[in-house]
Amino acid sequence: MNLNDLNEKIISILKEEEIKEAELEAFYIIEAVMKLSRPMFFIKKRDEVSEQDVSSCLAIAQKRSEHMPLQYILGTQEFMGLSFKVTPDVLIPRQDTEGLVEEVLKQVKPGIKVLDMCTGSGCIAVSVAKFAPNVQVSAADISPKALEVAKENAATNQVQINFIESDMFTEIREKYDMIISNPPYIKSQVVTTLMPEVRDYEPHLALDGKEDGLFFYRKLAKESGNFLTPGGMLCLEIGYDQGAEVAQLLKQQGFIQVRVEQDLCGLDRNVYGKLPE
Repeated sequence: MNLNDLNEKIISILKEEEIKEAELEAFYIIEAVMKLSRPMFFIKKRDEVSEQDVSSCLAIAQKRSEHMPLQYILGTQEFMGLSFKVTPDVLIPRQDTEGLVEEVLKQVKPGIKVLDMCTGSGCIAVSVAKFAPNVQVSAADISPKALEVAKENAATNQVQINFIESDMFTEIREKYDMIISNPPYIKSQVVTTLMPEVRDYEPHLALDGKEDGLFFYRKLAKESGNFLTPGGMLCLEIGYDQGAEVAQLLKQQGFIQVRVEQDLCGLDRNVYGKLPE
């Protein structure tokens, strides 16, 4: 079987199970197995592929046809230009979250202390530590398995982070100049309606924001002030329809300069607030 035939076979397997972007994912599978860049893919389209590589590619395609996220199959996801290990113990980092990190990087100053609450894979904490190397970064999560993944990602990307196993703020003992969080925010009744890649494979612990999706924002708004220095900043990722409600929660708890920012699609995506000095 040549490379073109293998590519068409993978696309056929994926399309049969209505996998979106089957052509792109077919290339990702071949790229991962055969270490081929896109230009080399086209150059070698008529070359014969070894039986081992064919078998490996088709095995991955079969798993993907069962709607298992390709990131979990391959074990990696890129975020902020960095490579992150991902397992079913952590959410897959999304491009939407890069906007939160980019804004944080504009606000950080050398020597400040930052806490990433609900760190998951560690993508936020690791990225801040990588691109703002003079910042002291801590990261907390309730899941010990998620923390193990985050620790590996910190090591891979060669950054120093203080990891804390904690149910929200229960084990937090210090104060920080900035708290960042992308907490669970999907309504409980909505989780079961999500696309199978999310519903059946990503950890519900990191998805379920309880009855109205605002459970963790209430805790963050109410409790983060106890762990922020005067003038400290709270930076949150939110669901597309939660901007006004989360902003109001922060205002009710005394945060000032509260603002909601939109993503590239014009949807509410992040909320920021500052503690009075």
